[in-house]
Amino acid sequence: MIHILLYLNTYCIKKEELPKEMSEKKVTKIGVLTSGGDSPGMNAAVRAVVRTGIYHGLEVYGIMRGYSGMIEDDIFRMDSRSVANIIQRGGTILKTARSKEFFEPEGRAKAYQNLSKRGIDGLVIIGGDGSFRGAQKFSNEFDIPCIGLPGTIDKDIAGSDFTIGFDTAVNTAVEAIDKIRDTADAHDRLFIVEVMGRDAGYIALHSGIATGAENILIPETKTDIEELIASLTEKEKRRKLVNLIVVAEGDEFGGGNEIAAIIKKRLPNADTRVCILGHIQRGGSPTCLDRLIASRMGYHAVECLLTGRYNVMVGILNNKMNYIPLNNAIKAKQKISEDWFKIVKILAS
Repeated sequence: MIHILLYLNTYCIKKEELPKEMSEKKVTKIGVLTSGGDSPGMNAAVRAVVRTGIYHGLEVYGIMRGYSGMIEDDIFRMDSRSVANIIQRGGTILKTARSKEFFEPEGRAKAYQNLSKRGIDGLVIIGGDGSFRGAQKFSNEFDIPCIGLPGTIDKDIAGSDFTIGFDTAVNTAVEAIDKIRDTADAHDRLFIVEVMGRDAGYIALHSGIATGAENILIPETKTDIEELIASLTEKEKRRKLVNLIVVAEGDEFGGGNEIAAIIKKRLPNADTRVCILGHIQRGGSPTCLDRLIASRMGYHAVECLLTGRYNVMVGILNNKMNYIPLNNAIKAKQKISEDWFKIVKILAS
């Protein structure tokens, strides 16, 4: 009953929606994996899970290459030394992969057999919404509690102000765009910088505002090409030849090259260049913020398993821990407030 009250106080859920039999189970051995795209700070989260689990007397197992390693039985026992000197490293020591086989019943059955022979009765999954969908299916079928940690540079998961890796990715983009602006200024050029964000524009939005971009194009809003051309034409007339456009790769008109093709056709006199930042945004040593939130989330993931708060994603809202059922985290998407769009319009004028 205490566990149910804790769960209800954190997130408004009816008591009958909680799997009662799971909340009464005692977890003794846990597995941790990183899944989907890598993000800076994943190692810090793994470190926190391993050391918190060991502190509480749990056996902790690392699962290599996400769900693929679970199916292929690439699982090993971890101790405190297994995660020494990794908090500052980008990528993930557990490797990561996307597994199509895990989304088939036969694949999940293999994974369960490999966990059960070791007695692993709890999982911490560090990844994005695809990883969480896999965890939800697996938990429903085999009654293994799962905790999700939002590890994605895109910040596209609702329920947390930050996702692990987002701050590092944005700072990487800002550093690169600042350098691009220097050369744009030297040559009076229009630069179009493409950043990552297939379905979410947070990297473009934050890095664009932070670098003073004249235009920011993101998937969440309809791109008005005529307005963009009119804005650039007006700036050209008043001899503002240095312009910066930051575009998310998932913009409806395409990425940097597609936007550049349109601009070159409409404004042939503009000296236009394209820079695609690509995967440099995924790598690098995590920032202080990413190390802190990853450590905090990893610690609370183990605490959730110990206190019976199962099948939730651990997030941070307003600097407080926030626990969302995996079902809700999968269905909901982080929304960009209208305030951001107003800020972009006013500051870029």
